[in-house]
Amino acid sequence: MIRNPVPVNLITGFLGSGKTTLIGRLLAHKPEGETWAVLLNEFGEVGLDAALLGKHAEVVIREVPGGCLCCAAGVPTQVAVNQLLARARPDRLLIEPTGLGHPAQILKLLQNPYLAPVLSIQTTVCLVDPRVLNDPRYTGNPLFNDQLAVADLILASKADAWGPDALAALQHYLTERGLQQEILSIGDKPLTHAPWLTRSRLEPRTKTPNDSLLRQPPTPLAPGSVFDSREAEPDPQPAQDAILRREHSEGPMYSCGWIFGAGWQFDFDALLNWVNSVPSLRLKAVMITADGILAINRLGDELKLAELDDALDSRLEIISEQPLDWAQLEQGLKACFSAS
Repeated sequence: MIRNPVPVNLITGFLGSGKTTLIGRLLAHKPEGETWAVLLNEFGEVGLDAALLGKHAEVVIREVPGGCLCCAAGVPTQVAVNQLLARARPDRLLIEPTGLGHPAQILKLLQNPYLAPVLSIQTTVCLVDPRVLNDPRYTGNPLFNDQLAVADLILASKADAWGPDALAALQHYLTERGLQQEILSIGDKPLTHAPWLTRSRLEPRTKTPNDSLLRQPPTPLAPGSVFDSREAEPDPQPAQDAILRREHSEGPMYSCGWIFGAGWQFDFDALLNWVNSVPSLRLKAVMITADGILAINRLGDELKLAELDDALDSRLEIISEQPLDWAQLEQGLKACFSAS
């Protein structure tokens, strides 16, 4: 039985802002002996953020696919939170909504009569790369601005990549919108200490024009114990040589994800050439190659690669602002197969 409310943090931010990277760094330096739980949501139907996070001792990770973490009904979220509380008995819960979702919806959900008694909502963080302030695809998107408004703290991410004027530009952008949250910058250095994580939302915070979003009545959920142990649909595990494809669209965004069974081994160079040819806004992947397990993270023209220790299968997801020829892209992926 959980005696004390579990501290909860929302880690929000638009596509490619560095949410999953931040969570991985927080997990790497969590207090020794504490068990943490992580609830991840992705816009697409193929979950791969858990694989990108890697393995950490005393950490339990749960994924909710398809952008449904922030939806009005909230049933998948309730089930996922219930399972994490019941099985992990965590000392802290981190929640990463999709970059295309509204965190105000999940904040309302976490404050409903069934979850509020067992959860203590602490700092809600919004990550933003100041360089995107010159891109109307971000600044003109209501979700981007609402994520900033709902947050208690703004983290200016990727500080190693932007110049000395970027932080002032972000401060000016917030001020123009009547926002006065604290801004902290984070770069690539190890994040060994994050005292802001434990601040309570009950402490005084600057009101924003979007505070009304949080004052709306919480969405009612079906009655039931918060320790509901119902099983969610398991992640698909394809046969050795099988391929699963999942498409998803919502509003102006489209996604397609693939899961390749472990029998598919890709040629490193051919795969990178294919990745660079895809006209997508966002591409993430964990791929089994002849040279090892490759993690791919691409936002626009910015590409990052990393090596992982292991993977049960290969997973790749594309997010674009228009529907692409998914079948043709799949044929291109198949052509990257390495028989060696």
